[in-house]
Order: sequence, then structure tokens, then C-alpha cells
Amino acid sequence: MVMIDYKKLKEYGFKQNTARSIIREAKIKLVNDGFTFYENQRCGVVPVEKVEEILGVKFTNKAG
Repeated sequence: MVMIDYKKLKEYGFKQNTARSIIREAKIKLVNDGFTFYENQRCGVVPVEKVEEILGVKFTNKAG
């Protein structure tokens, strides 16, 4: 499973606040799916697949 954080989203061209919001939304979806680990505020990485689901686009380079 490949993970992504807000810094990598910034490299893809998102503004800092937008990137953080995407990560936050992905964490909420993961918690709703039963992954309580993501309730931790210090956890800043989420699976790329969840971000792709939110944005509706596929990342061509999934190498972290």
C-alpha cells in the first residue's frame, strides 16, 4: 500500500491548505470505514487510493 502526505500533494501543485484538507478528508473517510488508527491527529499519511477516490484522478507516479 502506497501512502501519501500533504507535502507530496504540494509537489503535485496543490496549495498547502488544500493539501491538508484532502488528507483530513481522507482520514475521516478511513475512520468511517473502521480504521480507527486514523483518529490520531499526529498521523499525517493516508493511502494514495483514498486520495484518488476523493479527487477522482489517478496518480501516475505512485512511488511515494
